[in-house]
Amino acid sequence: MIDLFGKGEGYMKKGYRRLLAGVLCTVIFAAFCNIGGLRELSQVQAAKKDDLKQQNQQDQDRLEDLDDQVNELTDEQEGINEEIQTLSNEIAEIMASISILEEEIEAKKGQIEQAKLDLADAQKTEREQYEAMKTRIKAMYESGETSYLDVFFSSSTMQEMMNKADYVERVHEYDHKMLVNYQIARQNVEDLKEKLEIEESELESAQEGLEEEKDSVEEARAELEAISADYAVQISKAKQQAEVYKTQIKQRNAQIKQIEEAEERARKAEEERKRKEAEEERKRKEAEEERKRKEAEAKNNNNNTSNSDKTTNSNNNDTADTSKPATTNNSANKDAIMAANGSAKGKEIASYACNFIGNPYVSGGTSLTNGADCSGFTQSVYKAFGYSLPRNSTSQRSAGKEVSYAEAQPGDIICYPGHVAIYIGNGKIVHASSAKTGIKISNALYRSVLCVRRIV
Repeated sequence: MIDLFGKGEGYMKKGYRRLLAGVLCTVIFAAFCNIGGLRELSQVQAAKKDDLKQQNQQDQDRLEDLDDQVNELTDEQEGINEEIQTLSNEIAEIMASISILEEEIEAKKGQIEQAKLDLADAQKTEREQYEAMKTRIKAMYESGETSYLDVFFSSSTMQEMMNKADYVERVHEYDHKMLVNYQIARQNVEDLKEKLEIEESELESAQEGLEEEKDSVEEARAELEAISADYAVQISKAKQQAEVYKTQIKQRNAQIKQIEEAEERARKAEEERKRKEAEEERKRKEAEEERKRKEAEAKNNNNNTSNSDKTTNSNNNDTADTSKPATTNNSANKDAIMAANGSAKGKEIASYACNFIGNPYVSGGTSLTNGADCSGFTQSVYKAFGYSLPRNSTSQRSAGKEVSYAEAQPGDIICYPGHVAIYIGNGKIVHASSAKTGIKISNALYRSVLCVRRIV
């Protein structure tokens, strides 16, 4: 009955294993197909990202060229504007000079008009004096020489005669003098008028010269203003094109960001896939070890049933055999620890921790022999070497200093979600795993690693 039951259980286990293997194969095949698609998609996205970056670089080069062009045009425009300002100042000075000349011309015109009036008065006075003199001369000399005799004979005394002759003479001298004075005054006025007219003509010529100079300067300024306006148009177009390039670069950067975010999601998905694969592998190995353990127990039970004497011997032998592999494995673990890279103290701690493999897991416990949980185990191991660690796994994630998993050395603490272990090298850890398995050695990546803390 026992053999048949054992045989039937074996058949059932074999069928379960075949079913499980089929499911795993299907999952792995689908995963590989999915991975291939993801890789192909990743390659396409990477090529697109490189193309976008290349386009951005080209636009950036064009943008820099435009910036140089704008700077050059701006410098030239500023130089032209300075010239325009200089010409504007020159025009203002010319216009001020023209205004002064206009005032001087108006003043000269006024002086000329006054000279004309003065000349007319002088001419009138001269004519009047001349007519008066002619009248007196006519009156005095219209009877000829006899008039002087009349003066002589009409005089009662010599003194009277001399006085009358002197009077006549003085009248002649006065008339002549006044006539000459009036003629001189008239000539002076004529000379002044002519001089003022000449000065007016010179002022008008200077004004015409300034007007021509102003026209020339204004023409030069207009040409420079046209050039400056053309520069302004070129600068505006360059800036507009620069904005186009900036917009294109911004849009491509947004696309690049989306691609990178997609890549990051794909990377995390790949990491999660690997973690799940590792977890599945761990579960598979544990299931395999559990199967082997149960098969061994069933075999031992069959041997005990068939022969009681042999059972005793077999039990004794089993005990001996069990102890030997443990010793052998622990020695091998310590040899591997000592051969790994790392500090001597870290290796010593890792070797010491391996001494308690097989001891029980006790929730809340801190005893290396009677039972400890994961954080109690790490705390007690380090306490034996004089190091104080926090009590729970969450707090131990902040102990010591953080290193990457790639840098992990024997003695480092490997931190998982709600769990901690001691790294012993070669991708292995020693830890208080569970109430079912106790303190044991496991693959360091059997779960997702949160961080690695170095205490020594």
